[in-house]
Amino acid sequence: MVCLGNICRSPLAEGILRHKCKQKKLEWHIDSAGTGNWHSGSLPDDRSIKIALKYGIDITDQRARTINSSDFEVFDLIFAMDSSNYNNLKRWALNKDEEDKIKLIMEEVHPEETLSVPDPYFDDNGFQIVYEMLDKACDKIIEKYTT
Repeated sequence: MVCLGNICRSPLAEGILRHKCKQKKLEWHIDSAGTGNWHSGSLPDDRSIKIALKYGIDITDQRARTINSSDFEVFDLIFAMDSSNYNNLKRWALNKDEEDKIKLIMEEVHPEETLSVPDPYFDDNGFQIVYEMLDKACDKIIEKYTT
């Protein structure tokens, strides 16, 4: 799960997908990162923590980090939260196999559209919308990749 700073959207996506996988007894390795390094080592944004807790998900064990080249080797799928991060990831991929791992997360819900998860950093009310979008996307990810 990748967003810009790894403090708002991608930690939520990581937490939601981990929670759903735990409920379904799926042993998937799930992580999140940012394309920028401004917040490396920081906890998720307080508002992300708060909205996750509202749904029984604790993301306070997460720390922001920057995506690195080994992530392209370790992970089977890399979900970008928006087209800007998606395009950056595509540029950093070293080959077609790595490029093929990169997906825009909302395409799991709306495959015919290029929808981004909006960055809620400057909009306190946006965290609820982001949570709901990611919750649907994570359901689709589990459905798609477990059948």
